[in-house]
Parts: sequence; structure tokens; C-alpha cells
Amino acid sequence: MNVEWLNYHHLFYFWNVAREGSVTRACEKLHVAQPTISGQIRAFENALGEKLFVRSGRSLVLTDVGHMVYGYASEIFSLGSELMDTLKGQPTGRPVRLVVGVADVFPKLIAYRVLEPVFKLPESVQVICHEGKVERLLAELSVHRLDLVLSDAPLNPSVRVKAYSHLLGTRNVSVFGTKQLASTYGTEFPHSLNGAPFLLPTDNTMLRRSLDQWFDTHKIRPRVVGEFEDTALLKVFGQSGTGLFAASSTIEREVQEQYSVSLVGQLGISESFYAISIERRIKHPAVAAIVEAARSRLFKKNSDIPYGIPGPHPLGSEAPPPDGLPGPHTGATAPVGPGHPPGPHPRK
Repeated sequence: MNVEWLNYHHLFYFWNVAREGSVTRACEKLHVAQPTISGQIRAFENALGEKLFVRSGRSLVLTDVGHMVYGYASEIFSLGSELMDTLKGQPTGRPVRLVVGVADVFPKLIAYRVLEPVFKLPESVQVICHEGKVERLLAELSVHRLDLVLSDAPLNPSVRVKAYSHLLGTRNVSVFGTKQLASTYGTEFPHSLNGAPFLLPTDNTMLRRSLDQWFDTHKIRPRVVGEFEDTALLKVFGQSGTGLFAASSTIEREVQEQYSVSLVGQLGISESFYAISIERRIKHPAVAAIVEAARSRLFKKNSDIPYGIPGPHPLGSEAPPPDGLPGPHTGATAPVGPGHPPGPHPRK
């Protein structure tokens, strides 16, 4: 059997150049000549068949493959350092790392509630959160820079990323407003929303599409006074009395307390939340804790809208599929842990 061995000397020199940002600084740190390191990097790239760096001015910038290799190298040398500490009888104190990408349209209060169980695990966990467009986060996930992406939608089949969508839960959507607005528009709800000042998320969100469809279905025309991509900023304007706004009933209590607003009523639409990972059966302990806690506690109270009997769903789709079955907008959904029957293959 032919086995390809990784040259750790090459990897070590590459790792140091990537950390320092240039061959010159890496040479100064390691006390070796520049031709030595340059030769090692070229040999490493030839062995891998990939370019790891591109030049930008006087600096070296990692390619996509370079970023992936650097991530693995950091883990490898961190483990090596931990091994030496262990052999010397020193406590490692090395926490489990969880790198999470949070889609910019994902409600921050729900992101907090979803991630909160990680900090209650018996082992120490270091959480690193990145926010951005879901397309960029999925690209980061595909090259192992992220362990998880939190999104308001499952993986779209058109996205060429080998990953799986794990449904965290689905809950009803509530409408909130200041005490004065709630008093004015709370009677004869939801028909009272016709002409009411309303703050909407931007049209690149699943919630906005659901709201638009629901308003059209019920022939209700609120007076849109603002559109916001940042859901936290939207709620701040709602707190000021600029208009009514919608949010998941999952965070009903937190929204009322944090933004000093009142519940106006609940709409007959639901909002779903997903964790997207490259694992079909989740093995990362922190990710497993997130999915299990979300399903068993955070989204457990599904009396608002039972699965399978929702109001209009985003884009007119049906209710979220059960685990292990492909949904209308997902590469695949997946169970957590072993013992489940095989599900669909991920989209490639």
C-alpha cells in the first residue's frame, strides 16, 4: 500500500512564513538563511501540487488552499506543544475551539441563545464568532476555516458546497411595538396592521419573504417606514417607537425586556433556523451540544405552529422536512450522532 507522508519540516517552515507574513521575518525568527526557507516552501508546494502563497506588494498572502493548510498546521503544532507539556507533567489548559460563522441576517438574540449551551459544557470551549454574508461563510466552511454556519435558511442546492443543513427549530413570528403602538394596533389584530407603521428586514432574508407573502395573502398593506439588514438595529428603531416589527416568538421575552416593547400579536407564519456543517453526523462535541439543546429546549415549545401545519412558509414552501430527508431548499438535513438510518448524500 502506497502511503503519502507529510514532510513536517516543510510544513513547519510554511507555518512560520504564514504566521510572520514574509520569508524575511520567518528567517529572523528561526535563524536560518532565506534560500533555505524559500527552497522548503517551493518543495512543499510541489509536493502538494498547489500554490500556498501569492505575492501582494512586499508581502506574501495565503491562497485558499494555503489558508486551509495553515489551519491544519496550527492544530498540528498546537497539539505537538500540548504533547510536550503533558510529558513534562504540565497542565495543557487547551480549550476545545469552536469557530462559528453567523449569517448577517441571523437574529443576534437567537444566535446567543443557540450558542449559550456551549459555555455550560464540562470541558472548556473557546468560541470564535465571525459575521458575514452566508455565501462567504459557506466558502469559509468548505475549506475548514469554520466549524459551523448559523443561517435563517438551509443550504441552497445552487451553492456548490459539500455540507449539510441541520434544522435547529421552527417557531411562530410575533409582532412587537412600544406600549403606545401596541395599544393602538393591538385591537382587531392582525387587520389593524393595515396602514400601520412597520419596520421590515431587507428582502434578502427569509423572514421578509414570509412577511410579504403573508401580507399579500391577507390583503394587508402596512406603511413601511424602514428596512434593515441588521436585525438588532431594526429593534432599536422599534424601541424608539418608529414602527412595529416582527421577531421570532422564541425570543419573545428577551425582546420585550431588552427593548422595552410589548407583544402586539402573533402572525400565522413561522421562521426556521439552521446550523450548516460539513459533517452529516455531527461529531464535534460543541456543535452536537448546540443542535441538541436547540431541538430539546430552545425550540421545544412548538405549540405556536406545529411542524407540518404552519402558515405560509418562506417562498411558499412546505414545512421544514424531518431530519434525514432533503427539503425544498436544502442540500440535505442530517441527524446528530450515530444510530440513525442513512440519509441523502450531500450536494457537491
